[in-house]
Amino acid sequence: MDEQLFFKKLDNLCTSKEIFYFLSSLEVMSDTMASGALQRISEVEADDNGLKNPGLLENEVFRALCFQFEFESSNLSNTGLLSALQALIKLRIDPQSTLMTRLLSESEERLGRGQLTAENLCALGESLLELESPSCETLEQMVSHMQEKGIERWSPREIVMVYKILQVTVREGKQWQNLLNRLNSVTLHRVSQLSPNFASVILNSLVVLHQTRAVPLVTALCKHSVKHVPYFTDHELVNVLEAFLYFGQKAQTFTKALERHVPKSICTMHPQTVSKVMQYCCKKRILSKPIFDAVAESFTSSADRLTTDQIAAYIIPFGTLNYLPPSAASLFGKLEAVLHTRLRHFQPHTLLNLLHACALIQRYPINFLPKIFSPYFLQKLQAQSPGLNRVAMSQLTQLFLTVTLECPFYEGPKLLSKYQVKACPTPHNSPDVHLFKRVKTGLLYLLKKRIYFASEVSTPYFYVVDIEIKLDEEGFVLPAAQLEEVHRRIALCVDGQNRFCAHSRNLLGEEAIKQRHLQLLGYEVVQIPFFEIESLQNTRKMADYLHKKIFPCTYGLSN
Repeated sequence: MDEQLFFKKLDNLCTSKEIFYFLSSLEVMSDTMASGALQRISEVEADDNGLKNPGLLENEVFRALCFQFEFESSNLSNTGLLSALQALIKLRIDPQSTLMTRLLSESEERLGRGQLTAENLCALGESLLELESPSCETLEQMVSHMQEKGIERWSPREIVMVYKILQVTVREGKQWQNLLNRLNSVTLHRVSQLSPNFASVILNSLVVLHQTRAVPLVTALCKHSVKHVPYFTDHELVNVLEAFLYFGQKAQTFTKALERHVPKSICTMHPQTVSKVMQYCCKKRILSKPIFDAVAESFTSSADRLTTDQIAAYIIPFGTLNYLPPSAASLFGKLEAVLHTRLRHFQPHTLLNLLHACALIQRYPINFLPKIFSPYFLQKLQAQSPGLNRVAMSQLTQLFLTVTLECPFYEGPKLLSKYQVKACPTPHNSPDVHLFKRVKTGLLYLLKKRIYFASEVSTPYFYVVDIEIKLDEEGFVLPAAQLEEVHRRIALCVDGQNRFCAHSRNLLGEEAIKQRHLQLLGYEVVQIPFFEIESLQNTRKMADYLHKKIFPCTYGLSN
């Protein structure tokens, strides 16, 4: 049969049974036709989970095909040999079998003799990378042969394959940085030609290969990824998000693309992909209401199928970014039900992070705090890496403060004092240095003397107050060092952009709970957000603004 007609008929067959019946009607086949038949069988019978019908390996026609390749390997064309190898790997044929050993050996011999074209090299590379432990020596030999062609003339497929090969060989300690520098430079000019899969693979390789200096390429790939968001598979999207996180990339156009894609696709997205989207939003402080609302809705219907890590990944960003979705009641109702049935399955640190996030947004985990404060749980927390470090102890302290200040009806066990810390260590809670300096200069202008306010004051209650002003009973400002006759304490919270969600006026959960607790501890909290003072052009205007904010009752009397 004419090859063109053969492949046309083969492409219309949808089961291995149909393919075998078709093949048995032919008297003779070229090796290209036989390898094409194997390829088609692998397409219809193999997927990511393995063979749909393992019995096909015992079929007489299939065994005859394998026999032909095993005993005629040296007479096969390059295309026939490598296509058969790819198909048999996809069909999960044992790499140690005589058939596979002969095909691999023949391929490597032809590679050594320089008989393989660039396309052949790609096919061989893709096959070897599918094996669990490919020979690094063979992979390196392939890269050497490909370099003879000249990197500038490589196709996108060849570029992608070399990145994947370098990933494998670098794990073995081989250094390729000079080649990588050239490859990164060439790839930069090919970015627009890359498919969603190729863009995702290269970004993943750049992460694995620690290419932190390839900033122009990373930036170009991240921009290119925006238009591919709807077309990425779950695995590809996870690779892209990990690259954005690893390289510190953040683009509003990418967020917008996610906002269009995630809400309409969340029902079919793998939970791990949703978890990675939420991690990306959380780390980048991106409060995307369309994404968060969709995740909240999804959680209520799918929580029972999620792993404990996935449950935490879905919920924690709500607390971190201080956001309650419209479906908050059903979201946290479902979370409580899940915790009641699966509490013992959570790793200690995962559970602590989850309950702490709930407290940030006033969803008090009262029913589960007796477990958290129990000596047994605290011992487990200490035994699991990273142990009872400062962050964990701060979360425990904040949970204890939350029930003490906001849930006076709580009568369960208390947190022992040895597990409490005196000061909050969270780095993003530190005031913005430039903003802080401007506010202090304005206060000095307003109060005339530096003794009338104190900055970065440690309280006995875990929190550090940015600026504290003390007043007596008549409302006069007292020296900051004075301890007697203090009637009122004003806590100025100088909130720079680092305390808000990105491109938003929504305070982060850590800052929101701090201001809430300071108020309950008796402070008069005055918020000085960056967006109110960034346009004030001089010290007099800053002082005027501070007077109006801190002393609204006397503002205007001195004018």
